[in-house]
Amino acid sequence: MSRKFLIVLFLISAFSCKKKAEQKAHLEQPAELIKSDEFQLVKSPSENGLLVLFPCFPCDAENTLNEFKIADLATANGFSVLALNVNRKLFLSEHEKEEITLMLQNIIKKQSLVTKNVYFGGFSSGGNMALLVCNHLIKNNKNIQPDGVFVVDSPLDLLALYRTAEKNLKLNTAEVSVQESQFLKQMFDAEFGNPKDSLAVYEKRSPFTFQTQNISNLSALKNTKLRFYTEPDLQWWKEQQQNNYEDLNAYYLKQLANTLKSEFKTNTIELIETENKGYRANGERHPHSWSIVNTKELVSWMQKGI
Repeated sequence: MSRKFLIVLFLISAFSCKKKAEQKAHLEQPAELIKSDEFQLVKSPSENGLLVLFPCFPCDAENTLNEFKIADLATANGFSVLALNVNRKLFLSEHEKEEITLMLQNIIKKQSLVTKNVYFGGFSSGGNMALLVCNHLIKNNKNIQPDGVFVVDSPLDLLALYRTAEKNLKLNTAEVSVQESQFLKQMFDAEFGNPKDSLAVYEKRSPFTFQTQNISNLSALKNTKLRFYTEPDLQWWKEQQQNNYEDLNAYYLKQLANTLKSEFKTNTIELIETENKGYRANGERHPHSWSIVNTKELVSWMQKGI
């Protein structure tokens, strides 16, 4: 073996080892946490995807990252996690959808985030926002195009939510349920009016209206992967708030999943019903929680788009 050949072989080996060491060092870099008034971003050191999260009605980005333990797993697999502080919204006007779009575009540009392999998710009312914003992005051919959307026990049918609130007020049993129902009924009466006189207004704002099978606000999501998570613990809801299955978000999520499968004729729509997975970060049992999502399996689902 010639001396020249040995030198070449040594150089190739040294270069290969250096490259592997650089890759290992890059992978071992910690994720970067960036906070602002608008969001909290956990940025992956090996970013090749983005997960955007909307909080529940009274919640914020910090609450989302505390309750939904996905940031470490997602960033380790190349997904940065952008938790938004956009809250207190069950529905969005066209102006609000565009405002959120511009905010996302500015964050992505300023933080140098990717615009491929983008997924959106939301818990409770945050799921409503996630679906409506994604439909807006696709419908208007924005530079952010979601590959998939998932919602976690979201109240997607506002008409049904109004009627459940009316029922809860008549029952007048659980104090928490009565307070929430009073708030919802007052808000809907002020914003939309009584459904008897303004059904079309509810259809215009609601992601889904089961009574009329209206899915016009989701029509652009035909080629987008969709997941609907819910935990229909009928005994828990009956004991806590005297609710039946038809009063639950779980019921309407199932109806929507069936409707979309029929209308879109696709196999990319999933209804995921869990059992005894719902617990808050403080250990409190509650089926209406981020924890019903299997984070490892969700990241695998997102990776299938890469």
